[in-house]
Amino acid sequence: MDMQNDFVRVGAPMEVPAARDTIASIRALLAGFRNRGRPVIFTRYVADMRYRPLAAKLDWLGLLDAPTRACVPGFQRGYGDVEGTRDAAAVIDELPPRAGEPVIDKVYFSAFHETDLDARLRERGVDGLVFAGTVTEMCVEDSARHAVHHGYPTILVSDAVSSNHPPSQQATLDAFARNYGWVMNTAEVLETFAMPTTA
Repeated sequence: MDMQNDFVRVGAPMEVPAARDTIASIRALLAGFRNRGRPVIFTRYVADMRYRPLAAKLDWLGLLDAPTRACVPGFQRGYGDVEGTRDAAAVIDELPPRAGEPVIDKVYFSAFHETDLDARLRERGVDGLVFAGTVTEMCVEDSARHAVHHGYPTILVSDAVSSNHPPSQQATLDAFARNYGWVMNTAEVLETFAMPTTA
């Protein structure tokens, strides 16, 4: 979920520093799924002003406007941990989608809301989902709960999600495990599905 430059890179306007600590786990999950021929789908949050009525509550909305233009596709930005510039909304270099792996653009927290994600999953015969990414208590949680509502058994990967507010992340993981689906770490997911992790 949304492992994009404007969330993950050093100095990004919506930076979640803990997201960088999850890259190795997410890479291991990607390798495991790819090696087993399991579908991999990426998402990215794309700036949109449909949240404007909530501006008084969501103070980060101002970052979507000029001059910052957070998560605006095509907007080039420099970051503190890579040379040159990167597309603000693009998936980070460390986790490049492969040919044939969809990248779902979304303007709301949930990857299911006003997207064709469910149709793409049905086309691929997907019967369960495993979620990794950032921000746990927002986009990850909203997407995972909607996955359950769409009938998919769902796993959140505890060491492959991140947040700027650890208490909220832990509360999300606890509530999800109690009421919605499963919470596992990367090793448990790979062992459960007998997935090799060599790239």
